[in-house]
Amino acid sequence: MGDVGGLRAVLFDMDGLLIDSERLWLEVETETMAWLGGTWGPEQQKLLVGSSLDRASAYMVELTGADVSAAEVGRRMVDGMVERLSSCVPMMPGAKDLLVQVRDAGLPAALVSSSHRVLVDPVLDAVGREFFALSVAGDEVSRTKPDPEPYLTAVARLGAVPGRCVVLEDSPTGVRAAEAAGCAVVAVPCLLPVQPGPGRTVVESLREVDLALLRSLVS
Repeated sequence: MGDVGGLRAVLFDMDGLLIDSERLWLEVETETMAWLGGTWGPEQQKLLVGSSLDRASAYMVELTGADVSAAEVGRRMVDGMVERLSSCVPMMPGAKDLLVQVRDAGLPAALVSSSHRVLVDPVLDAVGREFFALSVAGDEVSRTKPDPEPYLTAVARLGAVPGRCVVLEDSPTGVRAAEAAGCAVVAVPCLLPVQPGPGRTVVESLREVDLALLRSLVS
């Protein structure tokens, strides 16, 4: 495994951090809620940023009182996102440059997402699987973010320790998961604000993040 100073691995969230997909999710959620007989907008979306698909689906059913299973709601949303990601995977500013820096430094990277594998795979194909040593999807763990399990799983599979890894996240839910796992965190808020804190660096864009910054966060 590559090593740069004390840094052993870099772990990336997907939605809202690596790819500009929150607007796509808003489209899908709005369409799904209309099908359920309800309405949806940015304020409702913010309640679910960083959450699992199961939680989002259950919330929509509860909100509308529709006689539809949460599983069916989830399937409709996944189908909508698969359709969109098959034609366009928009990356966030600075994301590709940072991935190149991490790869060229010989550091392993992982993609750790609350999205299901069926959504993670097209993103890996579009962004470039060569940038990632592994990926962990939301339907491959027992407990999703904000539980630390997704990040602990990735760190263990990389053969690293949390204290020598940096996680890049966009949501408070993801930040809590990374910090609970014991990783240093760089937060790039997308839809919800994230406050600075011990072991947590907050920036406005991935364009502000480089290898030197990541190295400085791990002793």
